[in-house]
Amino acid sequence: MPKLSFSLVSPERELFSGEADSVSIPGTEGVFEVQAGHSPLMSTLSPGMLTIRDGSRERKLYVRGGFADVSPDGLTVLAETAIPEDELKGDVLGAQKQAAQKALSADLSPEQQLEAQRAVDVLSTY
Repeated sequence: MPKLSFSLVSPERELFSGEADSVSIPGTEGVFEVQAGHSPLMSTLSPGMLTIRDGSRERKLYVRGGFADVSPDGLTVLAETAIPEDELKGDVLGAQKQAAQKALSADLSPEQQLEAQRAVDVLSTY
C-alpha cells in the first residue's frame, strides 16, 4: 500500500511530519479519510479526533479549528488547536472544556454554536 505524506502543525508546534497509511479528519461537513492518491480538496476542521493510522498503529489527536489541504504532494493539516490524546487530561483537558463551555454560552451564529457544541461533546468523552 502506498504511503501518504502527512504534516500536522499547530501554532505551538509541529505534531506530525512523515508518512501514514491513512488519516481520518473531522471536517466541517463530516469525518473523511485520506489515503495516498486522494483527490485534491480543502476542508475546514470541526472539533474532533484526528486519527493517524500506520500499519497496526493508531495515533489520535484532538483538533479544533483550522484547515486540511489534500494535494498531489500529500496532506497538510493546519490546526488552531491540536493536542495528542495522551496529553488531553488534567489541566489541559479542563482548560479546553472551559473554553468550549464559554464559547457555547456566548452570543454566536448558528454555525459557531454547532462548532462549540461539537467541542463540548468530544471533550465530554474524556
